[in-house]
Amino acid sequence: MHEAIERRFTEHFEVLEAAEKQLAERIDDAAALMIKSYRAGGGVFLFGNGGSAADAQHVAGELVGRFLLNRPALKAQALSTDTSILTCLANDFSFDMIFARQLEANARAGDVAIGFTTSGNSANVVAGLEYARAHNMKTIAFTGEGGGKCVILADVLFDIPSSVTARVQEAGQLIYHILCEIVEAEMAK
Repeated sequence: MHEAIERRFTEHFEVLEAAEKQLAERIDDAAALMIKSYRAGGGVFLFGNGGSAADAQHVAGELVGRFLLNRPALKAQALSTDTSILTCLANDFSFDMIFARQLEANARAGDVAIGFTTSGNSANVVAGLEYARAHNMKTIAFTGEGGGKCVILADVLFDIPSSVTARVQEAGQLIYHILCEIVEAEMAK
């Protein structure tokens, strides 16, 4: 049992080290997109499935509430939280359209769409990012190694260098916490 624990900690640290080398500069780029949107009166829309939906909700909570500083609320919405809308859209359109349709209803050009998909290929996340790009929103994607279909859809791609879902999500959490800290500090000025 102890070997398994050690192995997971080692994997975690190795992925974080590789992610820092590969992705650190992209954090500034993503923060700049979000800050520009907020300064223009826009917002951030986040989406994903399963654990990635939880990540989207986590980020939205940090932005609307607070991360480290008391400051005015920032407009952020996780698109996986309203079961009536989700089931309506899945039933009347398709599950693939649950995020794109909500962006159509709520987002505008200049907003930021952030998709979470460890494979980079979740059909509904891809459709949401495609809609966002086609309607002049900025896009950020959190994926695993390689980025999948999100490679061509993201203005900023966090393709975390691992194919293990848990490690991808753990590194993603660190990255989005840093993003929240940077954006919050800038918007609190």
